[in-house]
Amino acid sequence: MRPVESRESYLKLRGSKKQKATLKAVREGDEKQKVHLLQMNYSCLPGEDGRLKGSTRMSTSVGMDIDHIADEELQQLRERILEKKEELGLLMLERSARGHGYHLVFRRRQGLSQEENLQWASDLLGVEFDAGAKDITRVFFTTTDDAEELLFLDDRLFELEEVNAEETSATPLQCYSSKADKSTRLVGQANELPTTDYPLSTTHYPLSYKGFAYTDILHKYWELFNDGKEPTEGDRDTLTYQVACDLRHICGRNAEWLDQVIPCYDGFPLEEKRQKIQNALAAKSEGMPYRLKQVLLALRSTAGVKACGGTLTTPPEMPKKLPPLVKLLTKNVPWFYKPAVAAAVFPALAAHLHGVHFRYWDNVDHEATFMNVLIGRQSIGKGTIKKPIEYIMEDIRQRDIPNRQREAEWKQKNPGAKQKKDPRPTDICIQMLIDNLTDAVFNQRIVDAHNNGQRFLFTIVDEIDALKKVTSKGTTDEVGLLIRKAFDNAFAGQERVGADSVSGIAPLRWNFNASTTPPNARKFFSKMVNDGTVSRLDVATIIRNDDNDEAPILGIYDHTFAQELKPYLDRLEAASGLIECPQAQRLSFEMKQENKEAAGLYDSEAYRVLSYRANVIAWLKGMVLYVAQGYKWTKEIAEFVRWSQQYNLWCKMLYFGQQLEQELREEVEIQRQSGPRNLLELLPDEFTREQYRQMRQSQGKGGDGDSTLRTWATRGHIAYEEVTGRYCKTEAYLKKFKGSRV
Repeated sequence: MRPVESRESYLKLRGSKKQKATLKAVREGDEKQKVHLLQMNYSCLPGEDGRLKGSTRMSTSVGMDIDHIADEELQQLRERILEKKEELGLLMLERSARGHGYHLVFRRRQGLSQEENLQWASDLLGVEFDAGAKDITRVFFTTTDDAEELLFLDDRLFELEEVNAEETSATPLQCYSSKADKSTRLVGQANELPTTDYPLSTTHYPLSYKGFAYTDILHKYWELFNDGKEPTEGDRDTLTYQVACDLRHICGRNAEWLDQVIPCYDGFPLEEKRQKIQNALAAKSEGMPYRLKQVLLALRSTAGVKACGGTLTTPPEMPKKLPPLVKLLTKNVPWFYKPAVAAAVFPALAAHLHGVHFRYWDNVDHEATFMNVLIGRQSIGKGTIKKPIEYIMEDIRQRDIPNRQREAEWKQKNPGAKQKKDPRPTDICIQMLIDNLTDAVFNQRIVDAHNNGQRFLFTIVDEIDALKKVTSKGTTDEVGLLIRKAFDNAFAGQERVGADSVSGIAPLRWNFNASTTPPNARKFFSKMVNDGTVSRLDVATIIRNDDNDEAPILGIYDHTFAQELKPYLDRLEAASGLIECPQAQRLSFEMKQENKEAAGLYDSEAYRVLSYRANVIAWLKGMVLYVAQGYKWTKEIAEFVRWSQQYNLWCKMLYFGQQLEQELREEVEIQRQSGPRNLLELLPDEFTREQYRQMRQSQGKGGDGDSTLRTWATRGHIAYEEVTGRYCKTEAYLKKFKGSRV
């Protein structure tokens, strides 16, 4: 805290470029910038209860916050305050930071407490004061010196007044921590502080780095590396030094810039914070820090989420008016389950199509392949998708029953390990699969489905891990391979020589529904985020923001529901051949162009990569609805297709975006240079021991390579970070071998 003792100093503080730019950002909706506004205290008392740190003298004024005023009443209130300025003893009047109210300062009435002073002024003006701003140590976020912001200022605000023989009073006080014996120094003067070699600057430095506000960078930094908690008195010195070491790389290695960016956490004295910044600037540097890279990757992933519409906690809003089929299938669940159900029903709907192809805008034909993964925390209600799917699949389930009986009868007549008396009936086709199969059974189902009308197989499991039992191999790698083959309807099967062995290959047509939790989803697909597997999925989620853990009340599924559903399923069953829809083609092409622009705007490579197949999946949903509605394209279908793409992308970016962003950028790092290179040049600027081992293997090198790592370290090419367990290329190496990359 330091007193401001003249109009000149006061206006200089309010009129700085930084102050004006920050206020502009706040008014444009960036609430996080508010903490960087100048802060003033107009109500200060000495003593343990009411004193701000650094204050030694009583203020003769009281600050009053009047907020949440309707726009049409703001002008009237302003005029009323100015009319009563003499009676009130008005010293200052300004618009509030958000612009929806006022801050006013008036002469303190001796003998009245702080709250009594505020109540007196409130009664005089006929307006409520902010009850949350009645304490002695309240500070106010200041606006600027512009006439439309600073509406009234009386020089008596800066007068010193005798209180007793030993003590005087000065107002107002800016909220910077300082030692009491420095309290007479004016804020804004270029006096050198004893622990730093630069003044308190009003120079305006950029408020963001590559589109990310420094406030957001700091917020994400503490989220990732301090359990979401800002530094406190016990650790603020260490953590301030740590964050200064990392942020110096994106603040021009400039002390004043870092001083602007890094707050005084939990009352950290300004001089001590600045000393930590100086220490950080003097510390040895070895390239862009791992922690900062992780923060920027996380923010790019966050930006990709925002590019999909919605927020970090709320997915893109579902259209109010839905296509009739989607409206029917989602009508029996509460609103927070509707997006998940709307996505989950398409694998079952598409299982009713057979021999049907759709032509995309690039003239490539696709079949209606949907593999839906519903991700949500435990006990959130993922089972709500089951009833609609049961009703959709009921006719296929009934059709499978006699086929299963015929297959069982044939097996009885022709037991294994003996020469078959009768050939297996070729018209057996079982579409609904259980989650415990052998390779032979799965391959037999693939061939049967193809030979009996090019039909789809369908599986539904409660936990995605159960998909590993679809084949004998029982691995996530095998599931990933099947997903990639199924989306492209690539050939699958097996060829065997034995007379009793199942042989045959056919295009894989396999739709499924699976559910899982966020941790399990990330674990299951950890090796498949960047190989095209995740991009082929239709991902959905359930997010409840109502803080209500009670089980939802569902609507009734009955004969009436089945009868309403039947006409749509009949149209899907009756469809055949190549089906085209010019409106759907145009829409998907428009969305492709929009996705390209969004990926560039938000600097998200992950969004760009995922958007390609998300567009295809959404377009296929539109085509299924087009057929189900009797080959009618409507505005509701178009809006649903747009939403489906953004919703699918939002879910993928939320759960897999950060990992994909990192892996894609590491690829670029490796591929950036061409021509003959040594092994170290092939590695990213930061790499793990596992990455190093894999790179050695890809280059045909044997052994563990430990001696090479030691040589690089000895020559000063790399350094090892104990905290992160990663190797970093040194600045000396980067300058020598990569020039402009530093």
